[in-house]
Amino acid sequence: MIVRRPVRFALGLGLACIAFPAIAKDKPADPYVAVGKPVDCIQIRSIQSTNVRDDSTIDFVMNGKKVYRNSLPNSCPSLGFEKRFSYRTSMSQLCSVDIITVLWNAGPGLQPGASCGLGKFQPMEKPAK
Repeated sequence: MIVRRPVRFALGLGLACIAFPAIAKDKPADPYVAVGKPVDCIQIRSIQSTNVRDDSTIDFVMNGKKVYRNSLPNSCPSLGFEKRFSYRTSMSQLCSVDIITVLWNAGPGLQPGASCGLGKFQPMEKPAK
């Protein structure tokens, strides 16, 4: 009798693991298309908001609704889950040579996580319908 419980638990766990991918949500469609050439830097004071799309993609929404997509050269662990980051720069611009740090929700405050390099900033637009 004692032997059957672990087997049932393992079987149930195995079935749950097999079923999990079917439950996973699909990524929403990308509302933007690339336009023009990527730029090295954007003005910090013009950043209105950011939208972390996944572990390697951040959309920077600028004043005037212009969007620049930053595709990080490498995946940044937990960025897509936490959806928040910090950066430090001594300039008035955020550039492709700068580093971001993922901020983890750790109880009553935020803790620094992985630090990752930015890529170039690709101008994006919503396609005409």
